[in-house]
Amino acid sequence: MFIRFLEKIQLTVGVIFLIIFFIAIIIQVITRYFGISVIWTEEVANYSFIWAIFMGAAVMVNRKDHFNFDLLEKKLKGKARVTLSLVIDSILLLFCAALCFYSFTALTSFWNYNWVTLPSIKMGYVWLSFPVMTITMVIYLFAHIAGGIRKLAVREAIK
Repeated sequence: MFIRFLEKIQLTVGVIFLIIFFIAIIIQVITRYFGISVIWTEEVANYSFIWAIFMGAAVMVNRKDHFNFDLLEKKLKGKARVTLSLVIDSILLLFCAALCFYSFTALTSFWNYNWVTLPSIKMGYVWLSFPVMTITMVIYLFAHIAGGIRKLAVREAIK
């Protein structure tokens, strides 16, 4: 239930940033047509797109639509399939945990940089998307691993 709620929040945030991206691009196209220079639209579009992509990437990890050995998974059944899923999720968890660690390093390093066109906004707000993505990926992967372990335990209990 918590995982579904977290995913719903991430999808909502991702959609909001896609809408911001779309609006910034529309403003940019319209103002260029009229020969008006609105320089902040490019940065807003870029940074909102980063947030949208990172939120979507985490959701894709939760839905197991990102990293998958589809051919092998379709051929395996039962315990072997669950074990493959556990191995993949464990490898991803190690990778995402390392990314999580380094995302905080990047966040603290770049927090005080400012946007070029809107200098009152800190780059840290853009870099915050990186730890948010990796933390939620770690949460999702822990949930997958716990579910896989439960499946294996049930299969062993049935035998």
